[in-house]
Amino acid sequence: MPAFTPRPLPRRYELQDVKEPNLLRETFPYTEVPRIYFDADEACMDPAPEIWITDTTFRDGQQARDPYTVDQIVRLYDLMARLDGGSGVIRQSEFFLYTEKDREAVRRCRELGHRYPEITGWIRAVKSDFALVREMGLSETGILTSCSDYHIFHKLRWTRAETLRNYLEVVDAALEAGVTPRCHFEDVTRADIYGFVVPFAIELMKRAEESKRPIKIRLCDTMGVAVPWPAASLPRGVPKLVQTLRREAGVPPQQLEWHGHNDLFKVHANSVTAWLYGCSSVNTTLLSTGERTGNSPLEAAIIDYIGLTGDTRIDTRVLTEIAVYMRDECGVPIPDNYPLLGRDFNITRAGIHIDGLLKDREIYTLFDTEKLLNRPIGIVITDKSGAAGVAYWLNIHPEVTGGRRFDKSDPIVQHMYREILQLYDAGRTTHMRDEELAAMARRYLATAIAG
Repeated sequence: MPAFTPRPLPRRYELQDVKEPNLLRETFPYTEVPRIYFDADEACMDPAPEIWITDTTFRDGQQARDPYTVDQIVRLYDLMARLDGGSGVIRQSEFFLYTEKDREAVRRCRELGHRYPEITGWIRAVKSDFALVREMGLSETGILTSCSDYHIFHKLRWTRAETLRNYLEVVDAALEAGVTPRCHFEDVTRADIYGFVVPFAIELMKRAEESKRPIKIRLCDTMGVAVPWPAASLPRGVPKLVQTLRREAGVPPQQLEWHGHNDLFKVHANSVTAWLYGCSSVNTTLLSTGERTGNSPLEAAIIDYIGLTGDTRIDTRVLTEIAVYMRDECGVPIPDNYPLLGRDFNITRAGIHIDGLLKDREIYTLFDTEKLLNRPIGIVITDKSGAAGVAYWLNIHPEVTGGRRFDKSDPIVQHMYREILQLYDAGRTTHMRDEELAAMARRYLATAIAG
């Protein structure tokens, strides 16, 4: 991927210190569904030279659930490090620092000695909070720097000029403390891009150049309103938003990070789009946990990272371990149809699909789920599974059949299938349990042998 050389910064992007908030009512009417607008021109794909993943399971991921215990955090962090396998693909993991429990989790995770994910902090835009960062010995911290007038005028109750001044004071305090600041541009997809966001980013890049320290910017789609299409207008269009920060504010791709939410179903698509249009880092959580509808799922980012780069250093089998632990030990619900890690991800019920699996399992599976996820293909038998489903079930249960192979025309398969149909004709509404099928198969097998 070609390196990106920022063009000289224009002088015209100065802070617009308006008296009234610009709430972008044409795009966000509030009493109606938000509007999507398109420009005549499209952003051209311009991937960053290197891409990676960061994690916020223990920060944003804890804002929509009961808090994890320290032991749970340590176990999940250790599993995440095993998933990364020392590759640095999962580069950082973000932690709260405010309670003694938070700090104990950081200490114990650091004692594991993993290089990746690097542990980073998160604080408010308050200078006194840097005492927590210094106390924990962290080299980087996120700083909440809300960007939309919804936040500036209605939550912070500052002017844009006051907001910029206050944020820069906190950034200066971080630099003086030798801590890399990562400014979280909260609600950037509802912000005035040229009136506040770009001038703020330009000031940050000036400080980065003066201090010789990289100041990072996290673009936060806080309300999940971003869209991935290259002609989509600012502030909602991810391609133009990423490229505006790169080209108009001079932010290098390795200092840009995308953080999305799933309110309007596009969280992962937006994350991959951010990669493709020049953002090096995508922020994620395990199993898409996070405030309201959740953050970008780490497991999905892993799959697309491999697809985009061909990098095979990641141990994808650990994803299944993580899912089982989060479900059974942490109480995180996983819908049966959740992609990749849900119970039904590689289970089929349809007879026509099972018939295809009998001929060649590649027909109805994307990849070798047993090798890559430690999950063999499974089936569930109902009245919709057909004789092919019965044959397939028998073939994957050699402990019942003694290793005999069956096709759908086999008399035992036909007998079992007819009996199953009779059960459903009589009113059954649940799938056949394995123990029921095993008992039925043994009965017909015994009859065949006796005959």
